[in-house]
Order: sequence, then C-alpha cells, then structure tokens
Amino acid sequence: MSVELQHPMKAQSTPDEIARGRFVSGMRSLILNDLAADMGAAYERRAAPAFRKAHGRDPETSREAHEALRGDPAFNIYSAMRVQAQKMVWASVADSVEREAERLAEEARKAEGPGSLTLDPTLEVPRNVHAIDVHLMPGSYVRGEDSLEAGAVYDRGLAVFSMGLMGANLDDIGLSMSRYVQQRFPDFAPSRILDTGCTIGHNTLPWKQAYPEAQVIAIDAAPGPLAYGSARARMQGQEVHFQQMCADDLAFEDESFDVVWSSMFLHELSKKSRAKCFDEAYRVLRPGGLMIHMELPPNEQMGAFEGFYLDWDSYYNNEPYYKGYRDEVPRDLCTRAGFGEEDFFEFVVPSIGIYGEQAVTDAAKGDRAEGVGQQTTGRLAEGVMWYGFGAFKK
Repeated sequence: MSVELQHPMKAQSTPDEIARGRFVSGMRSLILNDLAADMGAAYERRAAPAFRKAHGRDPETSREAHEALRGDPAFNIYSAMRVQAQKMVWASVADSVEREAERLAEEARKAEGPGSLTLDPTLEVPRNVHAIDVHLMPGSYVRGEDSLEAGAVYDRGLAVFSMGLMGANLDDIGLSMSRYVQQRFPDFAPSRILDTGCTIGHNTLPWKQAYPEAQVIAIDAAPGPLAYGSARARMQGQEVHFQQMCADDLAFEDESFDVVWSSMFLHELSKKSRAKCFDEAYRVLRPGGLMIHMELPPNEQMGAFEGFYLDWDSYYNNEPYYKGYRDEVPRDLCTRAGFGEEDFFEFVVPSIGIYGEQAVTDAAKGDRAEGVGQQTTGRLAEGVMWYGFGAFKK
C-alpha cells in the first residue's frame, strides 16, 4: 500500500490520484511477492534443471541464472508486469506534480527554517544523471531542469513505489542505519556529516535527528531535487545544508568530516566514478572518521537466482551500472581507497519501521553480517532488511 507523505512540501493529490497510487502499489506488491515466488519456483522446477542438463552443472552466477530463466513463461510474465508497473508508478503521480508545480515553487521560495541551498550553475551534470530515464522515470533527475518538478515526482513516486516499506516519509533506511551506528558505536560522536548522492534528502534528515549537534551537508549533482529537498527539510525544521556537487570531485578540504554516508547511490555510478567516490571519501574523512554505505548486497555472497533477482534492474529498469556494482567486492572498494582491511565491516540491519528499534539494537550487538544472502536482504518486499558496509579511517 502506498503512503501519504507526512510533510508539507508535497504535491497534493485528488482522491482519484490517491486511489490510483494505491492500486499501483498493490500491483507492485503482487509482482514482488507472489509473481517473484512463482518465478523462483519456475527456476527450481524448469530453468535450473534445463541448464543442468545442458551444462552438466547448476547455474553458478547471476548471469547464468538469467540465461536459464530467459524465455520461461514465469520470467516473461514477471518482467512484463514489473516494467509496466514501474512506468505506472511515475504516471500515477505526474498529473498532481504538474498541477502543483507553481504552488510548490512558491512554497519553496517562502519556506522558512534552518539550513541552506547552494547551487552551482557551472557544474556539468553527469550523463548518468541526465542522459537516460533512470528507473524508467521520465526526465530522470533533471525533469523540469532547475524547477522542483524532478524532486516532487521522485518523492511522490517513491511513496507509490515503496509500498509503505520505507516509512511515512521514506526515511526508513536512514533511520535504521543511523540507529544502528548509534547502538554499535555508542562513543562515536560526529560533529560533521556528509551525505553523498542525497537526491532530496530522504535518508539525510535521520542523521541530523540522530546527531542533532552535528553539521549535516548533503550533496547531489541534480539541482531540482536539491531545491525541493532543501525546502522539504526547512519546512520540517531540519538544519541541513544542500549543495550541488559531484561525489567523485568534492570541493571540501582534507580531513573535514567525521562521517561520509550514502544510501542506494553507488550502484548508479560507473566503475571509474565509483572508485573516485571512495578516494574522495577517504580524503575528506578525519582520522577516526566513518565511511558508511547502505547498498545492495554483493553477488559474491548470494546464490545465482537471488543475485539475478536483484540484477534484474540492470537489464530492465534503466540502471546500467547496477550489476557492475554488485559484482564488485565491498571490502576491496574500501581497501583500494586506503582504508585498512581490518577496519572494514559489513552488516545487515532490520527495517526499523517493520521490526522496531529493539531489533536494530539486537542486530548491532549480534552477528553483524548474518543474513547478507537471505531473500529479504535488499529486496523491497515483505520483511525487508538493509545491507550496509563501511570502514573507519585510522
């Protein structure tokens, strides 16, 4: 079920538009739970045995699982319906955003509250942000150019897309991760936090809430989402400083942050850009500082079918770097940037909205990497859990 956003900086919807969004969310839930289960059963009963007969062994990789399934009726039905549902997500919110565009712009202009917005008109927006409709979202992150339209579409669309699994303000990842850090590292007290690839700041604000004395800066390359996100934060009384900047070329001094964070960002980058982001994170972190990322679990820790299930987006959801990222090893990404191998850690944290604060506390004190390969880890479906990794800088 889609959620109604609980903040004032949102496009208002008519009852018909709300009903449409709920229908699309319900259809996505059917696809990602029931049809996904059907596809998994088809893999076990038909696709994997056929591959075994042809190759003398089971599929061993995500790519081989994809090869085995392609053409199977269950795969075709799942994929066709999921692509159409994804397009319907954005279509279900487009009318309300277009109708509300001028009002939202006026609300942003008069919004009071702490925080700031700094745009850079000289910045060349990277091609991966503007050249394709990422997530099949028309106009991608530059829809409406410098207007608030891209941010508003993303905000309302994600509410439909996430089926209520990301919380009322779509901040469950940030809430879960920041709470985990507080519980696992109780003596860690950052004074300056950087969110890279923040979009509109869904998962930025929880860090300000977790560490209210810290200065929080959020960067992204797309101006429209930043403008929307800044107004959204100010109208909620959250002091966050939004700046237009690329994460692979930070305009900050060496050793100037205690935390560098990102959420579902690394898989949107090319391999070259991703490596630069890690180099930059290491550079701007102070000694004792923490780099932490919430991302998709890596293919190396998943079975062939589970890996393909996540990699599906790389083939059919306009996310060209998705599989390339998941084929990398998080530990290697960190150590190549200068972090010590012994300072690397990875973990799975339960969704705080679904399982509650105690479950997050228990995860922080338990086997931190348990469940990386479970079906609920990284999959936006019933019982979702979030995968994270990071490292401290000596």
